[in-house]
Amino acid sequence: MSVYAIGDLQGCYNELRRLLEKIGFDPARDKLWLAGDLVNRGPDSLSTLRFIKNLGNRAVSVLGNHDLHLLALSQNSTSLKVKKADPTLTPVLTAKDRDELLDWLRHRPLMHRSRKLGFSLIHAGLPPQWDIETAMSVAKEVEAVLRSAHYGDFLRQMYGNKPRCWSDRLAGMERLRFITNCFTRMRYCDPWGNLALGEKGPPGAQSSPYLPWFQIPGRATRQERIIFGHWSTLGYHCSDNTWALDSGCVWGGSLTALKLRKTKSPKPFRIQCPGALKP
Repeated sequence: MSVYAIGDLQGCYNELRRLLEKIGFDPARDKLWLAGDLVNRGPDSLSTLRFIKNLGNRAVSVLGNHDLHLLALSQNSTSLKVKKADPTLTPVLTAKDRDELLDWLRHRPLMHRSRKLGFSLIHAGLPPQWDIETAMSVAKEVEAVLRSAHYGDFLRQMYGNKPRCWSDRLAGMERLRFITNCFTRMRYCDPWGNLALGEKGPPGAQSSPYLPWFQIPGRATRQERIIFGHWSTLGYHCSDNTWALDSGCVWGGSLTALKLRKTKSPKPFRIQCPGALKP
């Protein structure tokens, strides 16, 4: 059995199938880890969702910010401003199996960890204060809300950039929002863990004193092997015991898969993508 981690798909279904053909993925034997953002911007979010869902326990997908945005739109919240890319979500929201797909999506985790392989999977980032056990614990807090009957209330209050820094004393929606922002939106923070959610460029383009979350000195998860996506301007990147897999497929970059190995370095595979959007 082989385990492959794949970066942000964003509705690029045909590219996913080409990459799976290249790596020789066998759903009867192998497993997929998806780094979130299955949907939005690309041409076929509906087929992408259906395909991953139908893989059952052969696929693990963590939630990304675009996945949560789809769930929020499904609640018809008048507080949400529809973005230019949101029409790519219309086929999902009008599909006959929409409720089944959305129910499956909101039951996806924010974080996945395999002790056997020695890897963890998230979509965006982790603040420096959290060790791996804390990260898994707080992820479950948001997962529990999303899987409850009150998930619509959470989705309607999810958006916002505050609070910026972690505290054990955070409670209620402020606590849930900070946790969600870390797992699904984070790229940069300062050495004290204050999030800089407005910083979206490649390393070196950010303002001082912010650093990529994985380069913060003393980060509590620095000994853990972590796979993440979300950061297309970073591209495929390996450093500080982390592997970034969003190589900008929807923008005309590439789609990346990483073969995970317990005792060896992960092996990357890539295909070039025509791109559904211009950078």
